[in-house]
Amino acid sequence: MNLRKEKYLWKKGYKHVAGLDEAGRGPLAGPVVAAAVIISTKRKKKNAKLQFKAKSLLKEVKDSKKLNPKRRETLYKLLVKEPNIEWGIGRVSEKMIDKINILKATKFAMKKAVSNLKIDYLILDGNFKIDLHIPQKSIRKGDSKVFSIAAASIIAKVTRDRMMKRYHKKHPEYGFDKHKGYATKFHRQALKKHGPCKIHRMSFRPIRLL
Repeated sequence: MNLRKEKYLWKKGYKHVAGLDEAGRGPLAGPVVAAAVIISTKRKKKNAKLQFKAKSLLKEVKDSKKLNPKRRETLYKLLVKEPNIEWGIGRVSEKMIDKINILKATKFAMKKAVSNLKIDYLILDGNFKIDLHIPQKSIRKGDSKVFSIAAASIIAKVTRDRMMKRYHKKHPEYGFDKHKGYATKFHRQALKKHGPCKIHRMSFRPIRLL
């Protein structure tokens, strides 16, 4: 992974470039979580080479789906403690997902993620934009191409996975600690046996059909 996209935008005059990604659009249960990541340039002289405190970040950060859970956790801890990185999180509950639909909920979570950050350009993973008066660009498979998006994908994924592990303690019969709400065979069997619980997305077809 490299900083090619971020460096291009820095040279264009944008100083606060945020990468955005989400975790949890597809599951049958739980919230959707978005993260925003900014690589800070405020401590850097013009044209100075950016050096992360954790030197492994540039080499090892990648799309969260390509990392095993243990490695995601390790990289998450490095990312959130990195002095040259600012980040934000946005969460939208399953109840709100049912109310406004998953796409709108995803965009809402992204707006929450950037709400407390100073940003002058957004790079989003996917093929949509969010309703903010900030210049932005959508990149398909951006989490495999842009460092700040990949970093955001890790922070969003680990944050959501931790939430689902906590939900597992309240609803152990569904195995949320293993599948994180996705429609695995075990999850579908548990739904047939126990029916949905309060964190299931009632508007999603497999749940609705029950």
